[in-house]
Amino acid sequence: MLLMENYYIFIIAVLFVLAISDLIVGVSNDAVNFLNSAIGSGAARFRTIVLIASVGVLIGAVFSNGMMEVARKGIFNPGQFAFSEIMVIFLAVMLTDILLLDFFNTVSLPTSTTVSIVFELLGAAVAVAMLKMIRAADGTGNVGDFINTASAMIIIAGIFLSVIIAFTLGMIVQWIVRLAFSFNLHKSSKYFSGVWGGFAITAILFFLLIKGAKGSTLVTDEMLAYINEHTWRIVLISLVGWSVVFQLLVSFTRINILRIIVLIGTFSLAMAFAGNDLVNFIGVPMAGFESFKAFAASGATDPSAFNMVALQEAVDTPIYFLVIAGLVMVLALRFSSKARSVTATEVNLSRQGEGAERFASSMLARFLVRRTVEMGNGVARFTPGRVSRFVSSRFREVSNPGTDRNKTAYDLVRASVNLVVASILIAIGTSLKLPLSTTFVTFSVAMGTSLSDGAWGRDSAVYRITGVLTVFGGWLFTAAMAFFASFLLAILIFFGKFPVILALIAISAFVLIRTYIIHKTKQKKEEEELSQAITSSEAMLEAYEDEITSFVIRISKLHYITYLNFQKEKYKEIKKVRKETRKLTKEVKKIKEHLPSKLNRFKESQIESGHYYVQVVDYLKEMTNSLTHVVLPAHTHLDNNHPMDKHQREIMMHLNEKTGEFFNYVINLLKNRSSEGMQEVTQLRDELLDMINNIIHQRIKLLKKGKKGVKISMTYIEMLTETKNLLLHVLQLLKANSSLLDSFTTEMQPVEEGFLD
Repeated sequence: MLLMENYYIFIIAVLFVLAISDLIVGVSNDAVNFLNSAIGSGAARFRTIVLIASVGVLIGAVFSNGMMEVARKGIFNPGQFAFSEIMVIFLAVMLTDILLLDFFNTVSLPTSTTVSIVFELLGAAVAVAMLKMIRAADGTGNVGDFINTASAMIIIAGIFLSVIIAFTLGMIVQWIVRLAFSFNLHKSSKYFSGVWGGFAITAILFFLLIKGAKGSTLVTDEMLAYINEHTWRIVLISLVGWSVVFQLLVSFTRINILRIIVLIGTFSLAMAFAGNDLVNFIGVPMAGFESFKAFAASGATDPSAFNMVALQEAVDTPIYFLVIAGLVMVLALRFSSKARSVTATEVNLSRQGEGAERFASSMLARFLVRRTVEMGNGVARFTPGRVSRFVSSRFREVSNPGTDRNKTAYDLVRASVNLVVASILIAIGTSLKLPLSTTFVTFSVAMGTSLSDGAWGRDSAVYRITGVLTVFGGWLFTAAMAFFASFLLAILIFFGKFPVILALIAISAFVLIRTYIIHKTKQKKEEEELSQAITSSEAMLEAYEDEITSFVIRISKLHYITYLNFQKEKYKEIKKVRKETRKLTKEVKKIKEHLPSKLNRFKESQIESGHYYVQVVDYLKEMTNSLTHVVLPAHTHLDNNHPMDKHQREIMMHLNEKTGEFFNYVINLLKNRSSEGMQEVTQLRDELLDMINNIIHQRIKLLKKGKKGVKISMTYIEMLTETKNLLLHVLQLLKANSSLLDSFTTEMQPVEEGFLD
């Protein structure tokens, strides 16, 4: 009996350790929900925003007591399970949750902690229910008897329906508010900030304090009765009072009311997040703890025979558990580096300005944009010209004094709408005991306001929509993986008991440490790229040259080993080269995408330098394209196990050696900043082109005579043709680079960063 009791005490201890880890991992994922608007609009310093959000999280944690019932009885019927089976379910859920959320944090994509916990509970409960039915003496049973089907369906439907509601409301409210404010905030704030501020604060107060007060440990029955009796009086006083106060501040001070709204909204959304989502992190461990207390108090000796009907009863979570959880969340919020990465993804998708896009274009995104443009053109035909011109004038971007559009993704108006609408929706869900996904709600609101605000222009719409679809797809992936992973882990724990539990804990710890190292390395690399402070034109020139030379060296090396391994029929090596070529192409593509922001740093007197810089980047991109089309035919040929031509191997190897000598000469010129060897380089290139033309000519002759294989001949011709293009682009890059270096020396002034990052 003592041994068995110690076994379950160990499981409870593991659940609480996992709860702490889950709080850290979960906050890293969910920080995007309440930080992105304040960060994206530049409402305050990052430390100030985090401090305000931390206070909201701590207070919100205390108001989350009523939500704990979801983990105990919201998804399954605890009365159908024994104590030993309940512990299997809870342990499988917590292990799955940590690994799944950590994966999404590492790839910097926001996902839903609510969706994950709901489907994990569902998957583990279904697994244990099926095992119970298999072991039953009569072999009969129904999974529906074990699952709280009605409650689970309401929760799941509410989660996914919230996406549509949040997106639509965000779009509508943003359109109305922008129509009132326009983008000329310097002028319109004097007339509308007071009213909007009063409405925003009243809405937040009503749904967070009035609707959210029910079920909190700190709110007595007397206080709740008073609030319910005087609800509309409180609302009216708040609306009038705050509107008057804000309007007076706008009229007689320089205080930015929109900034206050955003910071208060950040606090309220953080509070709503903690109140709604804390159950996702500690609800399961708390349910496990309550289960153990019920089993221990019963005096039962067989955990597999003790029914867990006790979980059906309402239980108040001790306040100290909520406070400790809130403190852990605050520390995670302050020190988590992954939180910033996930936040950057959402801010990038909703930013007002153009720039480098993280996501590529997709077929579905192009279809949606095309249909939307056609629909917009159709509506425009039936809209009176005067109305159309008025609306267009309100949505036309203008520069506002004291704001730096290069440092903010969008303005304070949109940020305030994001926060107010999301806070209201989440608070409604909390008051109704529905565990809405804060990620779904806040992300959907942000995307709706972005669309309404014109942030998704014709230049960026397909990329932004692809990003949104990627995030939505990640949510569906979360649901599927949460279900099947917890289903599998529950089966393993059910049969493997203590040894399997230890193995799973060890694997989880290893994965968490490994992903932490990967993310830390990635973050360090990004910080190094962004923090290059170039203080002189000489330093800038040196940084630029190092980058260009490095790219040419890598292209030369990949080209050489492609021919070398192709002749030796080393498929695995060619496969590695293909992978490296893809990586190189992505890096050059990134440079190409950042061209507009780089060119903005050139002064009016440096137009010529900018022109040469564009040429260098273009030729560099063409070089990587040519390299790709040298590698691909070689890879395809070996992958299909086609025969080689051993008789012409020596000629191809000789060509490869001569090409390597050509690249070495080019690299020396780049390193030495020399333009005197241009004639020699041109001569070497022409000799190589003649050699390639002769080889291609011979291959065509052999093909016509039918003496050699068609497959190898076509592969050779394709590779050689792209090698010719590569040599031509190299020389053009060298010439453009020489012109750029000359213009740097005479024109370039100090700027903040290096060219290529």
